[in-house]
Amino acid sequence: MSMTAGPCEWPRSSAPVEEIANRVALTPGTVRNYLSSAVGKVGAANRHEAARIARGRGWI
Repeated sequence: MSMTAGPCEWPRSSAPVEEIANRVALTPGTVRNYLSSAVGKVGAANRHEAARIARGRGWI
């Protein structure tokens, strides 16, 4: 998965997966898959840690 502007913003959102999915017109499963991929790419335990890592590195 390439990181586009939308998925880059999702890890730092505290909204539930279902709400993010509704906002971007994707299924909750697709959003979970994108979040899982983003979390894995930065070596984080969860999306909140992934957001902290990305902020610390100046990515978001």
